[in-house]
Amino acid sequence: MTVDTNKTVVVFGGSGFLGRYVTRALAKRGHRIRVACRRPDLAYHLQTNGNLGQILPIQANLRHRWSVDRAVENADHVVNLVGILAESGRQTFDALQSFGARAVAEAARGVGAPMTQISAIGADENSDSAYARTKAAGEKAVFETLPDATVIRPSIVFGAEDQFFNRFAQMARFAPVLPLIGGGTTKFQPVFVGDVAEAIADTVDGTVPRGRIYELGGPEVLTFREMMEEMLRVIGRKRRFVSIGFGTASTMARAMRFLPFAPLTEDQVRQLQHDNIVSDAAKAEGRTLEAFGRTPRSLEAILPTYLIRFRPQGQFTLPQPQGGGLDPEQQKDVV
Repeated sequence: MTVDTNKTVVVFGGSGFLGRYVTRALAKRGHRIRVACRRPDLAYHLQTNGNLGQILPIQANLRHRWSVDRAVENADHVVNLVGILAESGRQTFDALQSFGARAVAEAARGVGAPMTQISAIGADENSDSAYARTKAAGEKAVFETLPDATVIRPSIVFGAEDQFFNRFAQMARFAPVLPLIGGGTTKFQPVFVGDVAEAIADTVDGTVPRGRIYELGGPEVLTFREMMEEMLRVIGRKRRFVSIGFGTASTMARAMRFLPFAPLTEDQVRQLQHDNIVSDAAKAEGRTLEAFGRTPRSLEAILPTYLIRFRPQGQFTLPQPQGGGLDPEQQKDVV
């Protein structure tokens, strides 16, 4: 049985993809967790990650300051995971990633609790992407309020419930071609969700210096196309690629903006024009995953554990020869 540390950690956005892993990591360390989210009924499944009564879902909305203050009452540490990739109604970048981050920081300061803010590699107040600008604004607001706060910037996060590899693997089941925005040359450093969650739990335990920005990436730097090729290799399917220029992609996104759950937005196209990898400064200053004493896990080690269901016969699909997946002819782009 896990030993109770008697420390209460409030996790905003804990019902999401990263949140479930953060909640599990904190529960294993014996902390008491309040999962603060708009729909507590969607977080009840997290209670099985801990002992009886250890994990408590509660209602909170970053747009409603009173609910944020109520959520952090008597908290010993506050973690803010809230972030969106596309705006919807009142759930805007400014409301959640800028104003919301400040609200959480001020509430944490009010109870004297340290804070961990989850941002993203590429956060830049001068970016042409609203997502990146508001992530940077959120970081600034947090540090202005709590100078000893810790900011975590991960690259693209992958894991069993991710909305990246799962989405493209599902697409590859039926689509004859896969799209490559900007030719698929944008670089990423995919990081396993479990590694990010453990790093966040380390910031709660205070095992790394606070008041810093950490950039988390996996062991490999891959282009968008290389990630798609690795995904296809894992699921044992052969697909061609179609390259879509940034201008054309923006036009397509503009036309789809009125669709519910539009698959692509103009802001996402802007983000894809910039690499998403750990900076040289972070490496030189020891502000990477290695600062947490962890060896990042690779795509090759993790993808087969959850993408196997997309193989032609699932787990019964025969293993492919070494280097299988796409032959040279199949690797050619569709013009």
